Amino acid sequence: MFFLRIFLLPFSVIYGLVIRIRNLLFNNGVFKSKQFDFPVIVVGNLSTGGTGKTPHVEYLIRLLTKKIEIGVISRGYRRNTSGFIVASNMSSATEIGDEPKQYINKFDDIHVAVDEDRCHGIQKLKSLYPGVKAVLLDDAFQHRYVKPGLSILLTDYHSLYSNDYLLPAGRLREPISGAARADIIIVTKTDPVFSPLSKRAVLEQIKPRSNQHVFFSFITYGLPIPLFKNLPVLRFNQINTIVLFSGIANPYPLEQYLKRLCSELVTIHFADHHQFTEKDILSIKTEYEELFTRKKVLLTTEKDAMRLIDPSLADVLKNMPVYYIPIEVAFHFGEREKIDKIVLDYVTKS
Repeated sequence: MFFLRIFLLPFSVIYGLVIRIRNLLFNNGVFKSKQFDFPVIVVGNLSTGGTGKTPHVEYLIRLLTKKIEIGVISRGYRRNTSGFIVASNMSSATEIGDEPKQYINKFDDIHVAVDEDRCHGIQKLKSLYPGVKAVLLDDAFQHRYVKPGLSILLTDYHSLYSNDYLLPAGRLREPISGAARADIIIVTKTDPVFSPLSKRAVLEQIKPRSNQHVFFSFITYGLPIPLFKNLPVLRFNQINTIVLFSGIANPYPLEQYLKRLCSELVTIHFADHHQFTEKDILSIKTEYEELFTRKKVLLTTEKDAMRLIDPSLADVLKNMPVYYIPIEVAFHFGEREKIDKIVLDYVTKS
């Protein structure tokens, strides 16, 4: 890995030069950024994924829908469609992407749309739903044609952007200096027990600016939900073996959580945003059936579940005991009220 990174570093230098020139053109107004006259909040990262954007967007949805009508716009990563599409409960993950499918399935009082062109997406969504008072942009930190009123940058505690390299030698989409655009930096996926000493060490590494607010979040896990309603309630104390299959960028936190709940954890990994096929499901089923214990279960992530409920897979999955684990985020050091206030103050004042 070290030698491969050394080999790729010259390409990272070229890539970084291109991105720096692009950012400079935006900073100097050569490339125009559109600013809207209503609140627009961007959630994103500097790396290529796996920082926990989805549960943090859901945190904002829960917070804001108590006060106002909101819209959520995503590009709909790896969907098989293009252009602007309004998401509905009838939309499939292949049409709109797994994150938008998850948002529209979980929340009744929001409007979700996908569009590669976020400016067009915001304008179109606002014209269709004039009551929308704020828009959340999912994974749009590098989409600089929109100038957000509030930028939230996420970085994985186990892979801080300050310790990473630019593509292709590392996972950074843009230079570390891009973090200066963030109003809020959230260090995600920390351990549930997190000391002030660890906090100080992170702050020394990422070196936030004086005007930036830094928070530390961790994942909390809900009760398993059956993929199909005919399955019984799952109790972990009745299970010896868990077969976890997932297509997410970083399943490590979930694996660590599940290891504490079973005697044996079997993991089956797919690429991030993997579109499951009948062949995949049959392979998972075979591995599951070959386990000798009867006290076993199949688990996946909530995001993966959005791709598994596709009608084309229903016949293959219907007799399999598949459950998924919902997640939320919580904040350390009693700072949930502080970040709530920053977000709500911005929205109400705008």
